[in-house]
Amino acid sequence: MDDGQIIDLYWNRDQRAVRETDGKYGKLLHSIAWNLLQSREDSEECVNDTYLRAWNTIPPTRPEAFRTWLGQITRNLSLDRWKNRKAEKRGGGAEILLGELEDCLPSQAGPERVVEEQELAEALNIFLRGLSLESRAMFLRRYWYGQNVAEVAEALGCGAGKVKSSLFRSRKALRAYLEQEGITV
Repeated sequence: MDDGQIIDLYWNRDQRAVRETDGKYGKLLHSIAWNLLQSREDSEECVNDTYLRAWNTIPPTRPEAFRTWLGQITRNLSLDRWKNRKAEKRGGGAEILLGELEDCLPSQAGPERVVEEQELAEALNIFLRGLSLESRAMFLRRYWYGQNVAEVAEALGCGAGKVKSSLFRSRKALRAYLEQEGITV
């Protein structure tokens, strides 16, 4: 079933929508949640919350990129859950990912945060479009989908050392690009 048909099921309030979504995207969504949380129970809950959010949001929303939209919901829910768990000092995969990008991204404090986040998102998109396809794939797999270096290397058919080097160069270039754009780190 294609995405348009699944969205139509949500639009018509047909409960098959959730089953179809799970059948088509469940593995991806679980992978995103697992890579950030490293907990089966928490990952399962975030994916279920993603389906609930989709059910409550469609209609009136009709997402154009359904897969990406679902992935973003799962990622945001997982990061929120990770932040709550961090207070309990349990750690998780997201801490490592965010730590790697810490030197590239601006502080989250301050009242201008919303505007800065929009500017940062636009700058990041421009930066990513400027990377080679392979470097972009490595960056997104690592920092968007939360895959570890070995998973990225396996998926792209290269060595872990190449992935680590590429990610290091990309983070260094990102930092320089953001500074050039006036986005303070």
